[in-house]
Amino acid sequence: MNLPLPPVLVVDDDKNMRRSLATMLTDEGYAVRAAESAEEALGLLAQENFFMVITDARLGGMSGYDFLKKIQSQWPELPSLMITAYATAKLAVEAIKAGAMDYLSKPFEPEELFHAVARCAERHKLLAENAALRSRAGEAFSLEQIVGDSPKVRELRQLIRTVAPTDARVLVLGESGTGKELVAGSLHALSKRRNENYIRINCAAIPEQLLESELFGHEKGSFTGALKQKLGRVEEADGGTIFLDEIADMGKPLQAKLLRFLEDGTFTRVGGTEELRVNVRFVAATNRDIVQAIDVGEFREDLFHRLNVVQFQLPPLRERGDDVRLLAEHFLKIFRATLNKNISAFTPAALQKMLAHRWLGNIRELRNVVERALILETSREVQPSSLPDFALEARLQKTGALAVAPDESLEAALERIERELIQGALEQNSFSLTRAAGQLKLTRHSLRYRMQRLNMTTDAGDTD
Repeated sequence: MNLPLPPVLVVDDDKNMRRSLATMLTDEGYAVRAAESAEEALGLLAQENFFMVITDARLGGMSGYDFLKKIQSQWPELPSLMITAYATAKLAVEAIKAGAMDYLSKPFEPEELFHAVARCAERHKLLAENAALRSRAGEAFSLEQIVGDSPKVRELRQLIRTVAPTDARVLVLGESGTGKELVAGSLHALSKRRNENYIRINCAAIPEQLLESELFGHEKGSFTGALKQKLGRVEEADGGTIFLDEIADMGKPLQAKLLRFLEDGTFTRVGGTEELRVNVRFVAATNRDIVQAIDVGEFREDLFHRLNVVQFQLPPLRERGDDVRLLAEHFLKIFRATLNKNISAFTPAALQKMLAHRWLGNIRELRNVVERALILETSREVQPSSLPDFALEARLQKTGALAVAPDESLEAALERIERELIQGALEQNSFSLTRAAGQLKLTRHSLRYRMQRLNMTTDAGDTD
């Protein structure tokens, strides 16, 4: 990733000296901004980014020494170079104490100036690279984090392995909480771009009027509050991967600009005229019904086709069977360590209660439930009483909740529905078999038989 170098700020009250320094540095390929006083320079520093400051020791108004002290106080990471016509050991020490990285005495050779500026430029680049590495170090995306052994999850992991090494655009579809961001991160981690930046933007979390600026950047003064130039996230992702989550929530005008960007990688910053180009891998995701969004005119069909090179459809947790148990045990290990709890497992009744729940919030809901259980649990195993009663969650179930899921047989759907009804009756009656059987208009023996056929534990209610 090679982000453009910010300008050098040259401060000198001598007009000819300002021009001379600016010309020399411009000829060497550096961008330069000039100020005739420390006061003007402080105003520029508050509005723009610079990779270094070059200042004369004697300025009209605030002195160069006081100016350096201000820089040291407000921008401690910004290197500065002092130029003085009165080079003495005492003044040199004073300059260094004020915060100067180095100093030059007039007259000086151009090579001396270029060497000092090149050192600061290299320092800026190294700091930027280190920041990017620290950012990536916090990302621990891997296929091992995609927990589950159901056929759909095994297929998902294999598809990630196949698609990740390519630069193909990817569209990830699935309900909220199914792990779309984990899939996107795994695609980047297994790609040729894994050593470059992975940039994430949630389109639903940023106001529409600010999303374009966040994505493509803006020029100074392009709108109220744009006090300095801002690089867009696509520039930060140059050479790497950008992940746009909840892309169906993006407004139509910005969709048009994104479509152009996807065609050839070119864009302009908000308020700018210069056409810029980057090379990024593009991954997008949404939890909305994308076809419905297209039908009602909220999402461009041509943008959908541009994004939909490889499509991932993530299954909801309720269609993943025993993966609920595997995920619950996975989260138990995580929270057991972070909460310092000596809890080894779930009781059979607690597992059954979780297996019977529909998990409309998917993996995110399950993670929260396990964390809550470990916070509340005082014994060595998680009991059903430490789990929510799911009464509120049950009210979130939509009218079509009993529909047959994709790839689910009628027999499997009937077993699932019967299990849910029995589990619901048990929960409502504090796991009393007698009262649950009465509510379901069954004998106690018939209820026990049905539970055994469905591999549901009866331990919790055997004493009743």
